[in-house]
Amino acid sequence: NGARIVLADPRALSTVEVLEPGASIATLLGPDAVSAQFDAAHLRTALARRRVAIKPALLDQSVVAGIGNIYAAEALWLARIDPRVPASTLGAGDIEQLIRRVLSRGRDGSGRYTTAGSARLNVYDREGKRCSRCGTSIGRIVQAARSTYWCPGCQVNPALRAKRP
Repeated sequence: NGARIVLADPRALSTVEVLEPGASIATLLGPDAVSAQFDAAHLRTALARRRVAIKPALLDQSVVAGIGNIYAAEALWLARIDPRVPASTLGAGDIEQLIRRVLSRGRDGSGRYTTAGSARLNVYDREGKRCSRCGTSIGRIVQAARSTYWCPGCQVNPALRAKRP
């Protein structure tokens, strides 16, 4: 019929879904990060078979809707979780910490995620600066074509955590 669909995504972050007429996009999304449906049990189940690193897993809107790049980095820092850890290997304690951080720190008075004002950010866009918690230099890696900022001093892989002095 001459119709065209054009997707311009230079960073390759988009997905395209074809839905039946009348289908809801909500079926493609996980629960909103600040909803009652987003809890430790949901996150544990959603991550159980995901071999990707936890940071890209949190950005997957089918796991949890509403977490963006900045917020994922900040929540992982608050929960002391290494962003490179495979999502399926997180323990119950790590998931509980992450949930607590997502639910308690992710909203301002309007209910929206708060990322404005770099003075309030702990790791995002702070490469080379000192971590406010442990003093280690903030690092930057690329995951799923996105910058990930993290603290190598206090965001330690759980497998390595037991080996630290």
